[in-house]
Amino acid sequence: MSYIIMIITAIFVNNIVLAQFLGICPFLGVSKKVGTAGWMGLAVLFVMLIATLVTYPIYYGLLLPFNLGYMQTIIYILVIAALVQMVEIILKKTMPALYSALGVFLPLITTNCTILGVAINVINFEYNLAESVVYSIATALGFTLAMILFAGIREQLAITDKPKAMEGTPIALITAGLLAMAFMGFSGVDKGLSAALGL
Repeated sequence: MSYIIMIITAIFVNNIVLAQFLGICPFLGVSKKVGTAGWMGLAVLFVMLIATLVTYPIYYGLLLPFNLGYMQTIIYILVIAALVQMVEIILKKTMPALYSALGVFLPLITTNCTILGVAINVINFEYNLAESVVYSIATALGFTLAMILFAGIREQLAITDKPKAMEGTPIALITAGLLAMAFMGFSGVDKGLSAALGL
């Protein structure tokens, strides 16, 4: 049952974008259409899962035994960049249709701090490998949910009358703030669920 609470917490209560404010660049930049937001979310899910599976053993097998914990961020950035490049090359060779569908989203993931944030969080929260995998998938789903919701709102705002000064970025930032406030309504759900289940 703790996995269910972890999933609910990562998606709704501690949403990586709306509560932890990581991944704001793609959240604002790739959220003008629901379709592109969905593809970005899937690409993040894929890379986040692989990055967690690779960085977890690097930390516990290499950095921790040799007292190189202070190198964690630099090593993780290099590993994530290399992973994204590798995934891009493999997709281009094996699945050209998926590669062309993802387009610019794969290179964008290299600069998406949600990937690095999750890789560091699983170490800070002292999760085991199974918990790390569940957390990374749930976090990516939370990122995708936030992206799709925000993109849907922005598509509606594009066809709505609004003051000239509010067009573009100002209305997007106000909408993002309101969406973050809406997600704050989920705070405490994880504790209530834990109490109800006796965990």
